[in-house]
Amino acid sequence: MLTITQEIVDQITAHARADHPDEACGVVAGPIGSDRPERFVPMENAERSPTFYRFDSLEQLKVWREMDDRDEEPVVIYHSHTATEAYPSRTDVSYAAEPNAHYVLVSTREENETEFRSYRIVDGVITEEEVRIVGTYESV
Repeated sequence: MLTITQEIVDQITAHARADHPDEACGVVAGPIGSDRPERFVPMENAERSPTFYRFDSLEQLKVWREMDDRDEEPVVIYHSHTATEAYPSRTDVSYAAEPNAHYVLVSTREENETEFRSYRIVDGVITEEEVRIVGTYESV
């Protein structure tokens, strides 16, 4: 199960809406081993595409080094789908290289409705998981 604050859900959703019609992407970092997404890090979609995303390699290196320096890891890796449901594509699965991460997909295909779903993707196997939205982690 992914437990995430409403504030971070709102930030991910706002980023997805702002980049529409292109896919948005980024990470939410958290302390190593905590499984707690705390620091929202929107990233640039190097593809600038409505059907595909890719982190810019230099930006990704910078973000991952920053996480290392802060004793963090990518707890959530997110991106949006602009015309389809929030379900991982074959390409998404092939890019899923962080076995401990929650892979969040946000669909912005409907203007007034946002689909927000989370998956674990390990060795090519997709497992949808429950998303529990909280006000603060202290309330958990």
